[in-house]
Amino acid sequence: MAAITKAHHMGLQVADLDRSVAFYRDTLGFEIIFAWNPQAPYIRELVGYPEADIHAAILRLPGTDVVLELLDYRNVERTAVDTRTANPGTAHIAFFVDDLDTLYADLVRKGVRSVSPPVTPTIGPNEGGRAVYLIDPDGIRVELIETRRSFADYAAEQASPGHD
Repeated sequence: MAAITKAHHMGLQVADLDRSVAFYRDTLGFEIIFAWNPQAPYIRELVGYPEADIHAAILRLPGTDVVLELLDYRNVERTAVDTRTANPGTAHIAFFVDDLDTLYADLVRKGVRSVSPPVTPTIGPNEGGRAVYLIDPDGIRVELIETRRSFADYAAEQASPGHD
């Protein structure tokens, strides 16, 4: 049977490519793999906009396989969406960090907004760690998590004999 084998990238539609590249590269530390303006009929067919002029940047979190694609659709009608966390159709991206409070203080000094200050999770896989939702230039939520375990680690702990 055919199957999904692994993650390829995360794509975010942005209003201003240069502004978003500056946020993800200069503020959050991603590195640019390449930027381009792909002009091919198959791309416009794939995305459902026959007249689109798409400008894109492909970034990577250094030392990982995490790839972020920023897409700026031009030459088409665009409408900003309400990106607040609870709205259906919105999404967030999340990353492990090694010292959330120090990183958060640095990001706030750089003008990054957040939904709240960092919180300490009291239940679940991030219990005892730290977490915060940052807000990117287009309102997209970027979660930073300082925790000692992954979701898989937590699930294994829950499934272990003797766990209440």
